Amino acid sequence: MKTDIILSNPADKVDLPKIEEYKPKFYTSDEVKTLLNEVLGTKLEIPVMIDCFYGFRRSEVIGLKWSAVDFEKETITINHTITQSNGKLIIRDKTKTKSSKRTLPLEPIVKSFLIELKEKQEKNKQLCGNSYNQDYLEYICVDDGGNIIRPDYVTETFLKLLKKKKLKIIRFHDLRHTCASILLKNGANMKEIQAWLGHSNYNTTANLYAHLDTSSVNDVGKVITNVFGIKKEAVTA
Repeated sequence: MKTDIILSNPADKVDLPKIEEYKPKFYTSDEVKTLLNEVLGTKLEIPVMIDCFYGFRRSEVIGLKWSAVDFEKETITINHTITQSNGKLIIRDKTKTKSSKRTLPLEPIVKSFLIELKEKQEKNKQLCGNSYNQDYLEYICVDDGGNIIRPDYVTETFLKLLKKKKLKIIRFHDLRHTCASILLKNGANMKEIQAWLGHSNYNTTANLYAHLDTSSVNDVGKVITNVFGIKKEAVTA
């Protein structure tokens, strides 16, 4: 067209495909409490709990290292991810986007479970000896033999558990949406949720959750803890 060889652009007559609006599924706070009790003592315990409280992406949960948890300052930092492609683990010392790298408060119930898990892992190292997998010593989400809990295992086993326990069927990623929806319904505003979830721009957060009521809140971490209203003793009872 610029050189006048053709008078019109054929691509202008192409109908673009319609973008289907995605509507995420959510669990209520009561459904979350039920789920947390059902995963106790399983490999899904920590991944599910962290996802419910923090809305981490699957890659962020599996990629968590012990160095990311500061028990003294009570913070947890996202700066490492593990994904999977064609059965192969892809380990990266970086997050999906710059905004995905974030530091959040280490909530008391999560801190309690992580301390207990760390002690358990130390015992497993002693019990297994040389047979304990030495490749993933830095990681939080490993099984009793030190093997990393793979992303596809989390997705598949999570679905199987929901079906077995006859719980509402959602994706593991929907726990991220669940975290956001509960926060929004209980006072957190869009900007706070954007920072909490690590969205790169405000529109991503707004487009997903604009239909939910929001109001201001000072401490996002306390909101999610108070809503779930659980203590370690109560959960393990």
